Amino acid sequence: MTTKTQTRSLPAGLIALKNIVTFLLRSPTSAFGLAVLSVLVLTAIFAPLIATHDPYVQALGNVLKAPGGEHLFGTDELGRDIFSRLIYGARITLTIIFLVSIVVGPIGLIIGTSAGYLGGKVDTVMMRITDIFLSFPSLILSLAFVAALGPSLNNAIIAIALTSWPPIARLARAEAMTFRNADYIAAARLQGASTSRIIVKSIMPMCLPSVLIRLTLNMATVILTAAGLGFLGLGAQPPMPEWGAMIATGRRYMLDSWWLVTFPGISILSVSLAFNLLGDGLRDALDPKQMNRR
Repeated sequence: MTTKTQTRSLPAGLIALKNIVTFLLRSPTSAFGLAVLSVLVLTAIFAPLIATHDPYVQALGNVLKAPGGEHLFGTDELGRDIFSRLIYGARITLTIIFLVSIVVGPIGLIIGTSAGYLGGKVDTVMMRITDIFLSFPSLILSLAFVAALGPSLNNAIIAIALTSWPPIARLARAEAMTFRNADYIAAARLQGASTSRIIVKSIMPMCLPSVLIRLTLNMATVILTAAGLGFLGLGAQPPMPEWGAMIATGRRYMLDSWWLVTFPGISILSVSLAFNLLGDGLRDALDPKQMNRR
């Protein structure tokens, strides 16, 4: 009785979040994704405490040392500790994920819901612009933007954000088109609600769960695109410990020093897989049928 009373006293948002997390932990795959991403966040926060060496300090006497002993994952061609660089690289990965999410999510949601609700010429113009972006592979379009802006981590984030919003907009538009003729939307019109208020207060909240799921699933592509840009020398620039850039610099020595590309590659694979598994779990957790079963 005490537990039920405490649960009822919590805000509705916290109760919903608790139910979602509980549902995710019941599935081994989504629990694995949640665990990996939790480790990523904790690693990024406590990087100075976890890292055993300064990721930027060169030690030419320890060049290309194999994993073991003082250097858990070995050293690179400049004697820098691979483990410490991976730890600090988690911060760069989280920065990319966070900045792309706060740009892509709102842009895609606003464009998609506006086009889906308003329809007509507004829908036609917005969706044709979206189709132009969708007609190019995201990596190729990102390369074009970075080539125009100049190679750097900030420009890579901007390029990835500019190429990642169209799928979100398409999804939000499809969701908005299913809700715009609903009874509660008609009631809001009769009460004199403005178009912008209906979109923001009535349409967007209904589209948010689907957009959140798609955004989570897109993060794997974002990470791979960022790593690809870093690998090509158009993303994070040396000596930043970005995982894709680490693979790019280590590929010249990979036949004799396998650890230079193996550990950054495993990190990229693990985080990308974790986002995919978490996205699948969120899709099930936010499914109304699943919610009714709970």
